[in-house]
Amino acid sequence: MKMNFPKYLISRVKREAIASTDAAVTNLRWRSLRHQRVRLPIDERMIVSLTSYPPRFGTLALTLKTLLLQSIRPHAVVLWIAGHDVGQLPASVRALCRHGLDIRICEDLRSYKKLIPALSAFPRHAIITADDDVVYWRHWLRDLVSQYHESSREVLCHRMHEVRLDASGVPLRYADWRWCSGKLVGDRLNFATGSGGILYPPGVLDDRVHDVAAMLAACPTGDDIWFYWMARLNGARVRKVRSSGEVRFWRGSQDAALWRHNVENHENDSQIAAMHLEFGFPE
Repeated sequence: MKMNFPKYLISRVKREAIASTDAAVTNLRWRSLRHQRVRLPIDERMIVSLTSYPPRFGTLALTLKTLLLQSIRPHAVVLWIAGHDVGQLPASVRALCRHGLDIRICEDLRSYKKLIPALSAFPRHAIITADDDVVYWRHWLRDLVSQYHESSREVLCHRMHEVRLDASGVPLRYADWRWCSGKLVGDRLNFATGSGGILYPPGVLDDRVHDVAAMLAACPTGDDIWFYWMARLNGARVRKVRSSGEVRFWRGSQDAALWRHNVENHENDSQIAAMHLEFGFPE
């Protein structure tokens, strides 16, 4: 069923309102459970990777706590920060290094920082990307990992849209796709969206994923679009997993959200068109 575009935006605002109580709950859980985390077994195959920048630093520690309090432990939770932003990291974020957070400095590749440097640093690991504005439920990581098989050629996600094509096989406008699809079968038209978290098996993306010049020329703000094409060019498909929770956002975190720029200003459409012109639409 086609997602109603305005209703989706309203729903997103409602989820943010619900999240207004999540900060207190997260901090309470952190005080109660942080020391129990060390007793959880570590899944050495997995890296959780995310990035942030100063406008989001106010709620960043909360997001990190929800990742560090997952019911299973990844090999690492890595936060990538541009060198010129490191000095602005709040003490609340730095303090989490004592509890397993790994902060790394990288080139400023905008939102691409959550995956591009991790692909080089951890080439043999599955990398699960997270966003810095999301309240992640306790079994978020388990839901993804339980569906992962090392021989798989599938990108796994919690949230996706379905690309719709015109009669000639060209993608329709982003607003006309099937938003927030519940389909649980892998398909070439499944398009993972980053806010829910995405699991990339090692080697699942085309080697051209590292072409920074092409990436920023075609999709300067559309990392989900770039990574979708790189998966499809490498013969991979996207599959949504069954989720035991839902994506919510910290109160106030959406004021400067990238999705507002891309969706409301139709930037996604221009970036999709640029990718189609450069690479075609992969079969």
